[in-house]
Amino acid sequence: MNKRNDQVKALSSDVRMEVLRLLKNPKNHFSHQESADPEAFGVCMQLIAAKLKVSQPTISRHLELLKRADFITVRRFQKWSYCSRNEEALSEYLNWLRDDLSVI
Repeated sequence: MNKRNDQVKALSSDVRMEVLRLLKNPKNHFSHQESADPEAFGVCMQLIAAKLKVSQPTISRHLELLKRADFITVRRFQKWSYCSRNEEALSEYLNWLRDDLSVI
């Protein structure tokens, strides 16, 4: 499957869209994260799952698709994984979508 298909699929889920919304301002939503600064380092997957009231395996599947689409980056530290938005990739996708759908 190509990257554009992954990106379209990634944005077709309310849960994945909410993940991207939460990660836009991580300090507002995850200020209680003690293991690392949520803005500088990312948000622990477990906290994202808890915030959305979904299981760890469920959020892992959603986050994996967002990662494949390049919309998030995942950083491992010890036994935890931390997620951040990839603003550059999101902006590039929005530009591509605008250009692709624009009327000539």
